[in-house]
Amino acid sequence: MFDILADRTYRHLFLAQVVALLGTGLATVALGLLAFDLAGEGAAMVLGTVFTIKMVAYVAIAPIAGAFAERVNRRVLLVALDLMRAGAALCLPFVSEVWQVYVLIFVLQSASAAFTPTFQATIPDVLPDEARYTRALSLSRLAYDLENIVSPTLAAVFLAVMSYNLLFLGTVVGFIASALLVVSVVLPSPTAAEPRGVYGRTTRGIRIYLATPRLRGLLGLNLAAASAGAMVLVNSVVLVRGVLGMNESALAWTMFAFGAGSMTAAFVLPRLLDRVPDRRVMVSGGWLLLAALISLAAITIAGGFRWEVLLVVWVITGLGYSAVQTPSGRLLKRSAHPEDRPAVFAAQFALSHACWLISYPLSGWVMTAFGTVPALLVLAALAMLGILVALRVWPAGEPDTVEHTHENLPLDHPHLQGQRRHSHALVIDDEHPRWDSQF
Repeated sequence: MFDILADRTYRHLFLAQVVALLGTGLATVALGLLAFDLAGEGAAMVLGTVFTIKMVAYVAIAPIAGAFAERVNRRVLLVALDLMRAGAALCLPFVSEVWQVYVLIFVLQSASAAFTPTFQATIPDVLPDEARYTRALSLSRLAYDLENIVSPTLAAVFLAVMSYNLLFLGTVVGFIASALLVVSVVLPSPTAAEPRGVYGRTTRGIRIYLATPRLRGLLGLNLAAASAGAMVLVNSVVLVRGVLGMNESALAWTMFAFGAGSMTAAFVLPRLLDRVPDRRVMVSGGWLLLAALISLAAITIAGGFRWEVLLVVWVITGLGYSAVQTPSGRLLKRSAHPEDRPAVFAAQFALSHACWLISYPLSGWVMTAFGTVPALLVLAALAMLGILVALRVWPAGEPDTVEHTHENLPLDHPHLQGQRRHSHALVIDDEHPRWDSQF
């Protein structure tokens, strides 16, 4: 997996991702402490609003940013967005009102909503070989999981010797370092397609996404991953501190169990995906998530809920989560031309976070109102819905090439080469506006 770091361009981009993630992790810790300083017992409401603003920014801004990413030099765009994030983070230590936090978080997360899909769409252009790109996806998943472990540890060390406000400076340093690493390499910027109106560019990624069966299946699996992930991220603290009555260290180890499962899958998946189709791996990951939720509910009903059981279930959940998430970049790469990739990655970013926008509040509300078992069963039902949608809209044995006829193009069109009926890998574009055998 690590041999792809020999590629200088990818190595710098990967390091840019790592330092930005570490900076974001420090900001997450500092933000909780800032919220408590500003709102006291109302800190939970402040943080809940912050996370809602984050998700709304992701869902609303990503498609708009993806629409214009194809027309801007990618390196310039990524550096500008990193500097925008650094500027917002630099202002956070100086806020004195809660509304100021909301404004700055919206600015920072809007920049992230534009940065992340553009960054993700650049990697397949840097690593066009699918085997190497698969390893890059696993390495990226590993970086996210390590960030969940390393950032809180760094924050704990820094807080022993400094004020939490200085953690925001670590965030600023992370974003500036990311910008410098992006500046240090030359990035491919595919030529934009013919000019389109604002509406056409803004909706193009989502239209391609929803017209492609494998991506509609990915959306269903995103819902399954968000359902299980919300149970882990939202309710672990309640299960460990409230139900089991354990300390903060136990909570940290519980979250580590989820990350350990995800990291294990990230190491295994590159070789597995060389031999097993993406659909089988991802659907199996979805079923694993569903099995984890239902098993924990059954164990709890039987009176066997213990910390050791929770650790094992969260490891399994991490395995399933990574099995669903890691191959998604391969599907996106396969489903769009290079000039359309920023828009399609932006659509995935927005639609996947729309799933989290459903699962986050649902998970917290059901857990608070009805308890552990109803929360597990409701989220399991939501995950099953996502899996069933994926199975329905993404047929097994999808062919590499699709034979089809063009009635929508003149015979002298360059795409036809004199043949109305031909076969090739089907990608939704202007010549192929829908997934069909006749156009």
